[in-house]
Amino acid sequence: MSEFQLYAFLAIDRPLSGADRKALRAISSRAEITATSFTNHYEWGDLKGDPGNFMDRWFDVHVYLTNWGTRRLMLRLPTRLVERTTIAGIVADVEEARLRDSGDNLVLDITVDPEEPDDEWLDDGSGRIEELSPLRADILAGDLRALYLVWLLGVQAGTLPDDEPEPLPGLGPLTGPLAAFAEFFGLDPDLVDAAAEAKPARPGSSSEAARAAVEHLPAAEKTALLLRVLDCDPHIGAELRRLGRTEGRDRSTDALRTVGALRARAAALREARAHEAAERREAERRRKAEEAETARRARLTAVARQGEKAWHAVEEEIEQRKPKSYDRAAELLGDLKAIADERGTATEFAARLADIRQRHAAKGRFLERLTGLG
Repeated sequence: MSEFQLYAFLAIDRPLSGADRKALRAISSRAEITATSFTNHYEWGDLKGDPGNFMDRWFDVHVYLTNWGTRRLMLRLPTRLVERTTIAGIVADVEEARLRDSGDNLVLDITVDPEEPDDEWLDDGSGRIEELSPLRADILAGDLRALYLVWLLGVQAGTLPDDEPEPLPGLGPLTGPLAAFAEFFGLDPDLVDAAAEAKPARPGSSSEAARAAVEHLPAAEKTALLLRVLDCDPHIGAELRRLGRTEGRDRSTDALRTVGALRARAAALREARAHEAAERREAERRRKAEEAETARRARLTAVARQGEKAWHAVEEEIEQRKPKSYDRAAELLGDLKAIADERGTATEFAARLADIRQRHAAKGRFLERLTGLG
């Protein structure tokens, strides 16, 4: 397989201007550029520019992947809409993640570069940025579970101590974008399932809580929110949703599980899954064996009913001197042997088989097929 790289960028808060697109076109003559995106596939060569600079100047989401396994996701987050200390506290010790300032924004940069990627990593990246981009809106709305998955990358890599508590009180239920993140970065499904067994506490639905929070806002703040709606502020929805979220931060840290506990639970889930798979394989083996025995019994019954005609059929197949005919003759003789064993006439069968061997001694290919018949 030839080298493959995908660079995909998405502008969410502000569409690209004509000057923006002209500047991007000067960087790449082959890229697909729209008012909200930049996409380029490379089989040879590389992007003539720094993806980090692209994020600083134009874009809010970046996805990069290669056929040798490298995966990268960058999210640009307006600083005024997120708590930098909270985000930094979750990802600071994760080697795969980096958080940097970019003007009025923070850029969360996540990169995984496996030493030995498997075949599941080989894809062309179609739809990846669309699957992952909603995570940015979730973070801006106060749903920090995407950061929990970033933290799990550190757990999986073994770089976090066993006694470190999880950053949030649970991961579940897993949304489509969260599942896409876990799959994109190759997170252990058992580790993700272990984390998702606990669910962050919320006081009802976020929309209900947001409505209650808005109702208690001073009139001046409500007016300011409405004016921002009129100004088409792209972040107003996220801010309103964030009003209705707590992410369970009021829960005691005693309720948080540790890295060691998550690893142990993942191992238990893995063992249980392997046991269930083994049971399914054994059940399937028994089913096939029963079907095969039923078919064998039906075949032996049919052969037994033929009586002497079955022996004539053996001779006819042998005389055709063809490999498939030899196969059918040997199979029929095997059935006749099974019938003889059941009826207690094995001595008679052995005598007739010996006669066949003698009369067809020159047919070496046929005799080879009689191995095991005695």
